[in-house]
Amino acid sequence: MTAENFRALIANVTAQIQDRPLDKQLEAFLNERFPPGGAEFEAIAAACRDAVAAGWMCEREHGGIKFGRVVKPCPEIHDFSVDVVEMSDVVGPQHAHPNGEIDMIMPLQGDAKFDGHGVGWFVYGPGSVHRPTVSGGRAYVLYLLPQGAIEFTRAAA
Repeated sequence: MTAENFRALIANVTAQIQDRPLDKQLEAFLNERFPPGGAEFEAIAAACRDAVAAGWMCEREHGGIKFGRVVKPCPEIHDFSVDVVEMSDVVGPQHAHPNGEIDMIMPLQGDAKFDGHGVGWFVYGPGSVHRPTVSGGRAYVLYLLPQGAIEFTRAAA
């Protein structure tokens, strides 16, 4: 799996969502159009596994989280960025999504859930804030961020 091949897989998804609001209707659309077990979902999941094994995805680590920005916002993927993290029973740093965030959840071990959601797609709307949490096992989570917008914040004491 090359970065160019990966970008092409993602472009197939972003082409269909580029003009949609980031909301529960988009989440339902993604889970219907690109369902877990479906060809596109499984191709992206396999690409993530292959790219991590090849060493060019999730190449950084901090606080028990492996991560990396795989694709910067660009016209080929409709001005989304792509980040992929590997998390195992850990809580990540609090951050805000000025334009929203689309998550593709890919459990690897156990009954891994991301922010309480199992395998599939989950959408955070614009202005949302959270501390990404994987519980019940290990998972990859792919984040699509419109214009790459993310703001790390300080957690309340």
